[in-house]
Amino acid sequence: MLPGLLFIGLIFLGIVVVLSFIPVGLWISALAAGVKISIVNLIGMRLRRVPPVKIVGPLIKAVKAGLVVTADKLEAHYLAGGNVDRVVNALIAAERANINLAFERAAAIDLAGRNVLEAVQMSVNPRVIETPIVSAVAMDGIEVKVLARVTVRANIDRLVGGAGEETVIARVGEGIVTTVGSSVSHKKVLENPDSISETVLDKGLDSGTAFEILSIDIADVDVGRNIGATLQIDQAEADKNIAQARAEERRAMAVAQEQEMKASVQEMRAKVVETEAEVPLALAFALKEGNIGVMDYYNLKNILADTQMRENIAKETGDGTATSIYKDDMQKDN
Repeated sequence: MLPGLLFIGLIFLGIVVVLSFIPVGLWISALAAGVKISIVNLIGMRLRRVPPVKIVGPLIKAVKAGLVVTADKLEAHYLAGGNVDRVVNALIAAERANINLAFERAAAIDLAGRNVLEAVQMSVNPRVIETPIVSAVAMDGIEVKVLARVTVRANIDRLVGGAGEETVIARVGEGIVTTVGSSVSHKKVLENPDSISETVLDKGLDSGTAFEILSIDIADVDVGRNIGATLQIDQAEADKNIAQARAEERRAMAVAQEQEMKASVQEMRAKVVETEAEVPLALAFALKEGNIGVMDYYNLKNILADTQMRENIAKETGDGTATSIYKDDMQKDN
């Protein structure tokens, strides 16, 4: 009895192991859905470490949707690192929206890192991209702040290698700055904001991108700072600083010249004092040599004293009286 039970247990265990390795249930589901796939293919997927459910499930959806897709293509896309389920969903959505999208193209878009299903949905339902506030300055120096909404649709043919949303936003911002900057007055921009969208659309900003720009709508236009006046004020301040620096330089040069003249005057005074100090020596030498007499010396002293007295009187009166007295005395002497 015991060997019989052991044999039955081993058989049951073998059946469990075989069923866990061979997805018989998945194979039955595929046959019920009309998908022709053999047990050998499923075992091969196991050996190639491909989960059969990742292939058979999307394959059933594709066949039910009327798409012509083989299990080998789906398996190859899975082994390449793609998302098989998303690609099949994108193909079904494109088929329903009457968009021409081949499996190879959808697989390439998916392997390029883009969401192919989202791209198909965006082709059917365009997306609105809101740009950040763009500041531009008109010719009259007034700043204008513009907020735009860009309606884009995915371009399936340019999804591989095409630029993304950031490029579209940057190009739209550049077009807004160019349009506002070429306006003579900011009032014209405020009166007709549609001119911005018309000018930007004419530039063909969607070339080389993965999107097609349908419309550019100006959502908000505000007046900012007076940039021209600010620049003029800054220039005037800079000119004032330059003028002050030059005036300070001239003042410093004048002070230096004044100090130099004072030094020269002091030097001359020192020479005068030195010369005056030599006068008594010269007089003594003249007296000793007999070139002048004692009376001549006293007369010279009297003249010097009289001159000093007249200078003192002139300083006290300040009206030139000493000079007139001196002239009268000179006439009397004559």
